[in-house]
Amino acid sequence: MMSLINKELADFKVNVYQNKDGVKGKGEFREITKADLLGKWSVLFFYPADFTFVCPTELEDLENQYANFKKIGCEIYSVSCDTHFVHKAWHESSEKVGKISYPMIGDPTGALARDVDAYIEEAGMAERGTYIINPEGKIAAYEVSAGNVGRNAEELLRKVQALQFVAEHGDEVCPAKWQPGKETLKPSFDLVGLI
Repeated sequence: MMSLINKELADFKVNVYQNKDGVKGKGEFREITKADLLGKWSVLFFYPADFTFVCPTELEDLENQYANFKKIGCEIYSVSCDTHFVHKAWHESSEKVGKISYPMIGDPTGALARDVDAYIEEAGMAERGTYIINPEGKIAAYEVSAGNVGRNAEELLRKVQALQFVAEHGDEVCPAKWQPGKETLKPSFDLVGLI
């Protein structure tokens, strides 16, 4: 398998369900395309299916960090191979999912999941994959986890912040556990093997 780093997303058109206020029955359906992701940072947060076990804990964790993602100009999109109608039903019936205010993409054909190699053909579902998309519509970072292990939204936020930093300061790199405002490194021959 080849790396997906710098792979440009293919053109797509999908339906989303979004309930910005968290008021039951007040959400909306709308269509988004690749063009909606261009010009800003985005996270495509794939999960296997609605009405499952680990997924609502991850999606709630992501909602708890959503305002922080928005502050740094990054949009969150959760994605599963369910329809946007199923997202609405889950949003209205689950306490955890009912809190979600970011867009929930329905990818029932698996086209988006296939484009980023996250589709499980024999199951008709997506892997638990996280894709950070830069403003040019290219994958800047990604991670695919086992279906039975949830992810950490706080660490995802840190990764987006680090990617934004290095995109802006191309001559500096972020060491392990880097946080905004902390020291970065300028790659040089003198640092090789010393850190």
